[in-house]
Amino acid sequence: MLMRDRKPLGGNMTAKLDRRDLLSLGLAGALALPVSARAAAGKKRKIALSNSYIGNKWRIEMENLFKAALLMEPFAAEIEGSWFNSGNDVSKQSQQFSNLIAERVDAIVLNAASPTGLDGIIKQASDRGILVVSFDNVVTAPSALKVNTDQFAFGRMGAEFVAKKIGGKGNVIMVTGVAGTHVDLDRNKGAESVWAQYPDIKVVSRYTGMWDSATAERNTAAALPSLPPIDGIWCQGGTDGVLKAFIAAGRKLPPTAGEAENGFRKFLTGYMGHQVDGISIGQPPFLSVISLELARRVLKGDYPKKDITIPFPYVTSETVKVGETVFPDLPDSFFADFTDAGPHATVKICVDAALDGKACAGRLDVDLPSA
Repeated sequence: MLMRDRKPLGGNMTAKLDRRDLLSLGLAGALALPVSARAAAGKKRKIALSNSYIGNKWRIEMENLFKAALLMEPFAAEIEGSWFNSGNDVSKQSQQFSNLIAERVDAIVLNAASPTGLDGIIKQASDRGILVVSFDNVVTAPSALKVNTDQFAFGRMGAEFVAKKIGGKGNVIMVTGVAGTHVDLDRNKGAESVWAQYPDIKVVSRYTGMWDSATAERNTAAALPSLPPIDGIWCQGGTDGVLKAFIAAGRKLPPTAGEAENGFRKFLTGYMGHQVDGISIGQPPFLSVISLELARRVLKGDYPKKDITIPFPYVTSETVKVGETVFPDLPDSFFADFTDAGPHATVKICVDAALDGKACAGRLDVDLPSA
């Protein structure tokens, strides 16, 4: 839904004037300032988040982290932020871009509804000097910078885990994501590259979970009655929902490759009352924060215009740690990879930022790869 009542963050919290207000005040010329002129005048740069699908917890968490970052330094002092959701509608997201071009924002951080459907409007933005940073479901537009993990490797790694655990033979199910997106396509290709090496592994069912626990549980419950015994589960998202459907159907829980849902990781620890042998691979929601930082630094001229690929965090049944990579007191649908960990962490941010979009104490430092 287009958020026309959005507010700028990082300074005063007064409502944002729309274009008609500016015209009535005789300030419309401010909208026509080129990016370089605004920067020279010391004004805050305008960076907008254009997000497509908002129908799962990962997207909500991702957007909350973006909002929280805008409330923290260095972003609070430098950035006027806004955010929009288009309901996975390419036409609506394209219209968002048109509106943002008219408003002369400095940069757009993008989680796209389609890899190719926005290329034309992205070119229009780039031609007008607007920086576009695409993350998660990235686009093919050559002018857009890309921030992501290796989605093909995500799919391959999960499938390799399952194949090894079931001895290279047996029945597996594939629970896919939002159809047509870059992430869904590449993860599926990664898994299929592994299945092709094992003629005795049979994919007996393939259906979407929409990266959502409730949807994955519902669709798994509908599929199971017609399926033979399942030896392995490969799931893009909503993994805890898939396992709950297996339990409700009286099925054993086979080796499982899935996402970073807190509920799935509870299964890895045995906290849910059932122990699962699995691997939990994260597509970190903080990709939005990395993209925001990349846009900020490129606009300042102290970081090159280049794509960024970050390692995806993952844990297994043997390596998952309570309080660090799984959180018993938080909801099952919460994505536990909201922050990075370890001495080489890219982003360290508090749990309140992911849950509610609240600022954390102190400064938010984002460690981009060396320029």
